Amino acid sequence: MDLSLSDEQQAFRSLARDFLDREAVPHRVEWDRAESVDLAIVPKMAEIGFFGLTIPEEYGGLGGDYVTYSLAMEELGRADSALRGIVSVSSGLVGKSILFHGSEEQKQEWLPQLAEATKLGCFGLTEPDVGSDAGNLTTRARRDGDDFVIDGQKLYITNGTWADVALVFARTGGDGPRGISAFLVPTDSPGFEAREIKGKLGLRGQATAELFLDGVRVPASAMLGEEGSGFKIAMSTLDKGRLAVASGCVGIVQGCLETAVEYATSRTQFGRPLAGFQLVQDMIADISLDADAARLLAWRCADLIDRGEPYGVAASKAKLFASEAAVRAANNALQVHGGAGYVDEYPPAKYLRDARVMTLYEGTSQIQKLLIGRHETGISAFV
Repeated sequence: MDLSLSDEQQAFRSLARDFLDREAVPHRVEWDRAESVDLAIVPKMAEIGFFGLTIPEEYGGLGGDYVTYSLAMEELGRADSALRGIVSVSSGLVGKSILFHGSEEQKQEWLPQLAEATKLGCFGLTEPDVGSDAGNLTTRARRDGDDFVIDGQKLYITNGTWADVALVFARTGGDGPRGISAFLVPTDSPGFEAREIKGKLGLRGQATAELFLDGVRVPASAMLGEEGSGFKIAMSTLDKGRLAVASGCVGIVQGCLETAVEYATSRTQFGRPLAGFQLVQDMIADISLDADAARLLAWRCADLIDRGEPYGVAASKAKLFASEAAVRAANNALQVHGGAGYVDEYPPAKYLRDARVMTLYEGTSQIQKLLIGRHETGISAFV
């Protein structure tokens, strides 16, 4: 699947794969059981360039195109989706929001640190009672002189306990999306607390947290973009975030293909390799097909971004198909492994657990279908 990739893109993919095979894959079972990756890998990942991709060189990044970014997210998803989440939230959701909507001072302050991963970011949108209905969030920010004071609660926040800065979406005006603004909140601010959520089905090595903001005071200069533009910032950022999720899911599917082929060609039953049975090849063929289809949808979205063309619907299609494909592929890979697939020493169990959440966050599969349906019909089915 090297269709249309440049020498530089292929070189980065090879560099990323070699690094992750050496530094991540041997430890992913240990990290999964411990419910935390070893954060010593973060500066190593930054040195390779994972965090700096698509952030301009003038702000400490590598620059680079979104196809390369997609390749990087794929390799991270293949190795360990927990690592993909750390990168795509910190330098993706938070970094891209600052890049496209921040003031020059905010860019100079935060982007070099996010690109070098000397500081991590988290994206504070979801709340206990607000998931898909992001326009009705209840966290509030009230003006107090030259400051804003923020009160509220956020839930299921990736990097929440590791982040140095939280991009917090809070209501500064009336009801609905137009009343929402965005703020860059240092996590060491008085009144800010992050509590890690344990016992997750998947992405266990990734810090997921509940955030509590009790009278957190930030200067007016901490507002990202204009007052009332928070919802638009969140939605536009999530479009690019869906490319990262889709590409990470491609990595899961590719990992499922590789482990299924390896197991089926080395394991013998009834006097011949498992791969010699028609129904086993049927499952492997399905995984292979899903890998190619998901990858091409992700690449199309990345290419549209690189060419400056509308990409929102393409991102929804890529995220929808790739996330559902990852669940199918992991199920098939587990079935190929038989009983061994049910043990976490083999990759399919972790792939399946990690894949399942991909159909939920950054827009559920059902939300993606509504976005695609609205585009095709011109009629919104949202309430």
